[in-house]
Amino acid sequence: MSDNTTVNHAGLETDPDTKRIPYRHPQPKESFPEIVIPNAIPTDERLWVPQQENVWFRPLCLSASRGYWMNLLRVRKSGVLSRHRHPQPVHGWVLKGSWHYLEHDWTAEEGSYVYEAPGETHTLVVEPHLTEMITLFQANGVMIYVDPDGAVQGYEDVFTKIDLCRKHYTEIGLGEGYIDQFIR
Repeated sequence: MSDNTTVNHAGLETDPDTKRIPYRHPQPKESFPEIVIPNAIPTDERLWVPQQENVWFRPLCLSASRGYWMNLLRVRKSGVLSRHRHPQPVHGWVLKGSWHYLEHDWTAEEGSYVYEAPGETHTLVVEPHLTEMITLFQANGVMIYVDPDGAVQGYEDVFTKIDLCRKHYTEIGLGEGYIDQFIR
């Protein structure tokens, strides 16, 4: 540290001569590169991966090494999307529109953050007055789709998401390798 350097209460260097100098050493060799997506809500409709009728997702990060995924979920018609259970937490941030769960008395509206506790089973609904809903979700582990009594109907994990993306991007001409930029 130079003679002008002081350290604040948080341990941060405050020397005006060195504050804007980047870190001078190499990053760890094993570290994956960052993912930076300038237009996360794409204007190119092809980038939305169809999941079911009137439901698409936009992959942002598919962490095969940690078993989670981050994506934008877009719905363009009202109705019941899915009844599901997850053994790991899910985080959501509503960017447009709103949605709710039949099992709860709250509505996640534009700007809302939602934490979904592990072990919950709930039924996602988008109401008829909405023309579009977009929510950023981070899902950890697996989504288990169930009937009203909890009987398993199917599942989704980071690997099924990757497979769905590969298939879609191949079909639209971007190639199966297009999804690789989002895999970590």
